[in-house]
Amino acid sequence: MAVDALDAKILGLLLEAPRTSVREYARLLGVARGTVQARLDRLERDGVITGYAPRLSPAALDHPVLAFVHIEVTQGHLEEVADALAEVPQIIEAFSTTGGGDLLARVVARDAAHLEDVIQRLISLPGVVRTRTEVALRERVPHRMLPLVQDVGGADRGR
Repeated sequence: MAVDALDAKILGLLLEAPRTSVREYARLLGVARGTVQARLDRLERDGVITGYAPRLSPAALDHPVLAFVHIEVTQGHLEEVADALAEVPQIIEAFSTTGGGDLLARVVARDAAHLEDVIQRLISLPGVVRTRTEVALRERVPHRMLPLVQDVGGADRGR
């Protein structure tokens, strides 16, 4: 599914001002409200837009420590371990990866001792061989999508 320039503009507005109405998006873009709504519906249906939830700060939820945990899994147990990771509230994302581990989990904790407790829980899961943890010191580039949307939409082509 190709994202054209109008789609990119709509997505940009959605990212910059997510609580704005479709009517206001249409006014800002100079197109009909029905056009914006139809585009949004298609972008949702095609899986470009995957949700409208607010972004929450783990630090504001008393979990300021962020770590990336590489998890090596016994062959044949990837799904079982992934399902078990989903039961750990402090794991906010997990991915299958290539390289030194089989899974990479983004983990938040209240403090270093709590992080150790979470890691010990992971190590005790059936199918987990070992873990390797890297603690984030400071966020340098926050999660963002707008530059990608602008690039895909043609705004920054030629770089």
